[in-house]
Amino acid sequence: MSRFARQLPEARGLGMTSQRARDRLIERLVAEGIRDRRVLDVLRQLPRHLFIDEALATRAYEDTALPIGQGQTISQPYVVARMTEVLIEQALPRRVLEVGTGSGYQCAVLASLVEQVYTVERIDELLRNARRRFRKLGLGNIRSRHDDGRLGWPDEAPFDAIMVTAAGAELEEALLAQLAPDGVLVAPVGPPGRQELLRVRAGADGWQRETLAPVSFVPLLGGVA
Repeated sequence: MSRFARQLPEARGLGMTSQRARDRLIERLVAEGIRDRRVLDVLRQLPRHLFIDEALATRAYEDTALPIGQGQTISQPYVVARMTEVLIEQALPRRVLEVGTGSGYQCAVLASLVEQVYTVERIDELLRNARRRFRKLGLGNIRSRHDDGRLGWPDEAPFDAIMVTAAGAELEEALLAQLAPDGVLVAPVGPPGRQELLRVRAGADGWQRETLAPVSFVPLLGGVA
């Protein structure tokens, strides 16, 4: 039984939301190339069905993105796993900034692995729902803010790692400026249909940019709603 299920009965799930369904998802992720056992263990335990509308709960452990309202989605589990895996590949960061809280699922994955997560969301309704989920699951190492995510969280910078969960046309300079020395940023970049997942490291000789895979994300928008 997962640690979430021990403290929260609805986290256990039934049928298509049961532990057996989660185990099948993990088997699929392994077959698709996810290797980090820390990431796989978190996804095995974390109740994804609690991060989506009840009407879609039976699809929670399919390897697919699902709508969460406000024109946003909860990312495909493979993408969540891959982005997390490449973020922590060289070292487990202590303080992570997430841009785009959304449902809160990716943030919860990060919070299960690192000491502190700071997450910024521009849509107030999504953030309020995510905060309720964090409290319900006992994730006390998350700080959240309703703001334009492209600005990051400069008052709390620098961050050991930054993850962006929506695609901008280019990397945001304001976010790069908030990376600690030797920090890593993972973000989708590019227009719809031509987005790529990038990993950027801050090194002594400037930014080291690595293209990881083609992806499809909702656009990174400015302002608040």
